[in-house]
Amino acid sequence: MKEHAFRLVYGQDLYKCILNFCITNNIKAGFIGCGVGCLTTANIRDAGGKNIHTINEPLEIVSLIGTVSNNRLHLHISLAKQNLTVIGGHMVEGCLVNTTCEIVIVELEKYKFNKFFDKNTGYNEILIKENISNKK
Repeated sequence: MKEHAFRLVYGQDLYKCILNFCITNNIKAGFIGCGVGCLTTANIRDAGGKNIHTINEPLEIVSLIGTVSNNRLHLHISLAKQNLTVIGGHMVEGCLVNTTCEIVIVELEKYKFNKFFDKNTGYNEILIKENISNKK
């Protein structure tokens, strides 16, 4: 395993920045080890799988988890509102950083995550393969 850490600042798109980091660093498989910070805007898909909700208010990231690679992200986020209620769901583009966001990615060098369209779910799902070029 290999660790990566970076910080985002005001106005950056959390989803796009994580994907670009994975592309730039050629991360073939990994997961979010930690994600803390705050947002001004969040775009979250609900459990029904079709509706994206936009929340425009100060939000504290209380959890950010998921699998990442240079060709796909699958991220879930939980956010605390100012009244301390918590909302969450499937994170999509358009989650904008407020003051800061600290991200730690753990790279899994023995694996490669790809995607395939699964007609049963209607989504691009993860395809997990051993990364033969990194076998030890």
